Amino acid sequence: MTNQQILEIRSFNRFYTDLLGLLDSHLLDSPYSLAEGRILFEIASHGECRASDIIETLNIDKGYLSRILKKFEKEGLIERKASENDKRASLLSLSQSGIKVFKQLDSASNQQIEKIVSRLGQPELEALVGSMTQILQILR
Repeated sequence: MTNQQILEIRSFNRFYTDLLGLLDSHLLDSPYSLAEGRILFEIASHGECRASDIIETLNIDKGYLSRILKKFEKEGLIERKASENDKRASLLSLSQSGIKVFKQLDSASNQQIEKIVSRLGQPELEALVGSMTQILQILR
């Protein structure tokens, strides 16, 4: 890999994080950070999951995740129940309040993307989505 290629990739990363406002302390004008929003997404998409599943998926620090989960419990966003398979582990799921918050964040995220690509014609949109799909396939 050349230094120029590294600079181009980093330039794209800076552009994309700025475009989505990912460096803002609050995601999509909500009281939640990007990490918190992503953790809500992971729990919502699995229905029930263990903290270790989130750690593995997001490659997030165990202590950091623990603090976020405690915050979510305090706010009533998540529920814990003992795992039937492993009594040492608990299963996390979203409470009704957590589902509501997740749906709001998910809707705001969809609206943000729609706004960003609204100026594109269908051929440009298809090219963009195709390129993003290709990036995912290459990097996975």
